[in-house]
Amino acid sequence: MKFQCNRNKLTEAVTNVQRAVSVKTTIPALEGILVKCANNKIELFGYDLEICITTEIDATVIEEGSSVIKAKLFSDIIRRMPDDTVNIEVDSKNIVYINSGRVDYKIIGLPAEDFPEIPVINSEEKVSIEADTLGSMIRQTIYAVAENDVKPTNKGTLFEIENGTIKMISLDGYRLAMRTEKIDCNTEKSFIVPGKSLTEINRLIPDSNEEKIDIISGTRHIMFKIGNYCVISRLIEGEFINYRGSIPKSHVTELKINTRIFTETIERMSLMLTDKMKSPIRCIIENNEIKTTCNTPLGQANDSLEVIMTGEPIELGFNNKFLLDALRYCETDEIIMELAGATKAIVIKPTEGDSFLFMLMPMRLSK
Repeated sequence: MKFQCNRNKLTEAVTNVQRAVSVKTTIPALEGILVKCANNKIELFGYDLEICITTEIDATVIEEGSSVIKAKLFSDIIRRMPDDTVNIEVDSKNIVYINSGRVDYKIIGLPAEDFPEIPVINSEEKVSIEADTLGSMIRQTIYAVAENDVKPTNKGTLFEIENGTIKMISLDGYRLAMRTEKIDCNTEKSFIVPGKSLTEINRLIPDSNEEKIDIISGTRHIMFKIGNYCVISRLIEGEFINYRGSIPKSHVTELKINTRIFTETIERMSLMLTDKMKSPIRCIIENNEIKTTCNTPLGQANDSLEVIMTGEPIELGFNNKFLLDALRYCETDEIIMELAGATKAIVIKPTEGDSFLFMLMPMRLSK
C-alpha cells in the first residue's frame, strides 16, 4: 500500500474516525484504524464493536492495499507533520513508513485481516432529516439518557417514526426529554440508539448545516450518513418503558415563565450547592410569583421571579441540576410549566406547539 494525500484532510479524518476506536481492549486491531486505499481514495474505519465511524478522502494512490495502524500514534504523527503533504507506505510485513518533508517515521502496523468485520445493513428504507434539526433533537434529549442503569434501554434514546413525524425520547427514571419534528416519511418504525453513539453523531454534524442526513435502520444496527462520514451503531435490544403512561394527563397549576430569568434564578440558588452538599431548591408558587430558597451548611439563598400563573398555589422542591438541564435545552424565550402536585412529575413545554416536552420528578421537602 502506498499513497500521498493532504495532511489537513487526513488529520481531520483520522481525528473523527478515532472516536470509535477502543481505548482499552484485549484485541490489538480494535486499537487501530483500518486504512484502505484504491481508486485515488483513502477509506478509514474505526470500530469498537458497538459503533463504527468511517469516511473517505481524496489521495494519489500509487499502490492499492490496506492495513491497520495504531490510532493514537497515527493521529499524533499526522497532526505534527511539517508539510502540507503526507506520504504513507506499508510493506508486506505491515511496517508503516510515514514521510512529510524532512520527517520520517517507521512504525508497526497490523494485517487488515485482523480487523473485525464491519456490520452491513441490508435495508432500502431510509429516513432523511435536516442536519440542523437532528443535531437539535440530539442535544435536547441526550442529557436525559441514563449513564449507569440496570435497564439497558435507559442508556439509549428511543426513535419513533410514524404519521409523518419523528420523535426522540430519553429517560433515566428521574426525568424525561422528548423532541418531535415533522418529516417527509410514511415509514413506521421504532428503535433504540445508544447514547454514546448519538454523542458521536452530534459531534460530526457541522454548525449551521442544512444538508440532509440519511438514517437507515436494520434489525440489529443503524446507519447515519452525515456528509462524507458514515456512522454505524448497534441498536439496544429490549422494550422501552411506556413513557406515555408516565406523562401526567392533567395538572392543578400552570405557569408561563421567562426561560432566561428562571435559569438565572436557579443558577444563583445553585451557588449554595456542591456535590457533597445536596439539597432541594424550595419553590413557593403563589400570586403570580415563584419564591425560591436554598438552605445548606454553606448558608442560605433567596430569590424570586414573576410568572403568569393559573390554578392553585403550590410548594415543591427541585433538584437544581435536573431543572437546569431542562431549562438550558428549551431553546425558547418562554416556557409553560405544568404542575400536578408536590410529589408528581413536572412538565415543561413550549408556549406554542409540541416540539419538546421535558419532565422531571420533584424532590420531597422536609417540614
